[in-house]
Amino acid sequence: MEITSSLVKELREKTGVGMMDCKTALKECNGDMEKAVDYLRKKGIATAQKRGSRSAKEGQIGSYIHTGGKIGVLVEINCETDFSAKTSDFSEFVKNVAMHIAASNPLVVDRKDITPEMVEREKDIYMTQAKESGKPEKVLEKIVEGKMQKFYADVSLLEQQYVKNPDIKIQDLLNELIAKTGEKVVISRFVRYQLGEASDE
Repeated sequence: MEITSSLVKELREKTGVGMMDCKTALKECNGDMEKAVDYLRKKGIATAQKRGSRSAKEGQIGSYIHTGGKIGVLVEINCETDFSAKTSDFSEFVKNVAMHIAASNPLVVDRKDITPEMVEREKDIYMTQAKESGKPEKVLEKIVEGKMQKFYADVSLLEQQYVKNPDIKIQDLLNELIAKTGEKVVISRFVRYQLGEASDE
């Protein structure tokens, strides 16, 4: 049986094990997904749970204070093991994300964290702007959708271009760390303080 890349990817998502090990397991088990999971577990390189449900309770809380003490950031980034949390790669990632937050001022970690009210408000504003620009009715929705995508990219941390390398997004940076650790890694939450700004709460 041919071992396709999609099969390998599915097994990797189920187990969190590296691509080559997943490919080997699938070859040994003739492409049988469940047998491949058991094969990896017997080898001691996969956990019983699927990757998505694995809990990420270890990690670090990182901080960054911008020069001059006018902007400060706290960020919590979680992983599965204390071992990974203590690696230099993980620490560097936490530091870089905190610094990025200070510079780019995201509102949320992920676009799904934006409230429906805020989404609707933005859509209304963009629709009004599009109508007032005199564009034809049939292209208004497309214009609004384009502006919404830009809005998400501006306010969602994972979709922002990384300040130290604008060719990649924070999501890409996170994916690199996940590939290195072989673990579930999650940017859980952050808070950004700017001197003189009142809290919304």
